[in-house]
Amino acid sequence: MEIELTEEQQLLRDTVRRFAADVVAPRAKEIDASGEFPLDFFHQAGELGLAGVSVPEEYGGAGMDLIAYCLAIEEISKVCASSGVILSVNNSLVCDPLARYADEAQKRDFLTPLAAGRKLGCFALTEAEAGSDAAALRTTARRDGDRYVLDGGKVFITNGTHADVAIVFATVDPEKKHKGITAFVVPTDTPGFSRGHHEYKLGVQASGTTQLFFEGMSIPASQRLGEEGEGFKIALATLDGGRIGIAAQAVGIAQGAMEAALAYAKERKQFGRPIADFQAIQFYLADMAMEIDAARLLVFKAAWAKTNQKRYSLEAAQAKLFASEMAQRVTNKALQIHGGYGYTRDYDVERFFRDARITEIYEGTSEIQKLVISDAILRDA
Repeated sequence: MEIELTEEQQLLRDTVRRFAADVVAPRAKEIDASGEFPLDFFHQAGELGLAGVSVPEEYGGAGMDLIAYCLAIEEISKVCASSGVILSVNNSLVCDPLARYADEAQKRDFLTPLAAGRKLGCFALTEAEAGSDAAALRTTARRDGDRYVLDGGKVFITNGTHADVAIVFATVDPEKKHKGITAFVVPTDTPGFSRGHHEYKLGVQASGTTQLFFEGMSIPASQRLGEEGEGFKIALATLDGGRIGIAAQAVGIAQGAMEAALAYAKERKQFGRPIADFQAIQFYLADMAMEIDAARLLVFKAAWAKTNQKRYSLEAAQAKLFASEMAQRVTNKALQIHGGYGYTRDYDVERFFRDARITEIYEGTSEIQKLVISDAILRDA
């Protein structure tokens, strides 16, 4: 695995960094306070190829590799975690399963506008009684001739408030448990589709998190993704890739917090000199830099594994677990360096601290990642 970035990857990183600084950062605090979904950011990001970084150009994407994708998510998340996860979901949870499992008509009708950023997607798996236990979902899909009728609901759906397209998972036969789960591509203007209220959360306030409802929603069988009963496999494979995106997001949040803490430590004076001169602060900064670098390398390793290995669940879980828990530790130290000011809304560090927390929960909790890792270790022992 090559660690040094290619010229193309560096160019993308620098382009995204400028976009993040010039376009995203100036409104990050505002949308965090209001919960306003930054749809304009998403469309502008799409023009830069960031809505489908790894999707082939023939289907509207940028045609770049997964390292480039991780760099893009990190740079956006460094200034605004809400914008970072919006792009992560559209890339890894929507475009990726379409690129892997959709037929040509579905790729033309759905993948292309999603990867180009003309439309926004969401991933509708989680239910009130089916979180970590995804096989327990209760949304049903009843076959009716050449159509399916969907009934049920989903919760905690990122991008749900503004998504044009949803990847929906439902069971065609509850008795079959996970073997009955089937995936569908659903335009959100389909009759019978509705949304709940926007969830106001501890962090990532502008990520458009909501409930989705399906009441007698009839869709053509041509919108089924893969075969009947393949949905559970599609969901798990998609989440493996999604965890790499969330790991990159966690690295970005931590990097943003460390840079803020470093700048503050050089400016803030106590006892007649900058607090950066004190060993306690220096040790904090050393730990933060080391942990961020370690997490970033795990993210790159997972991205490499997804490209070069048939199975990459272990690498994705390791990256997601370490990066998310690292982000908690780093943002905590960054807030501590700011002292009392860090506890106010005047500084971005409190937002980084709040945003970091969700990375240990969504797309598989830390506990689920440990199960994945231990299963892989025991299987290969």
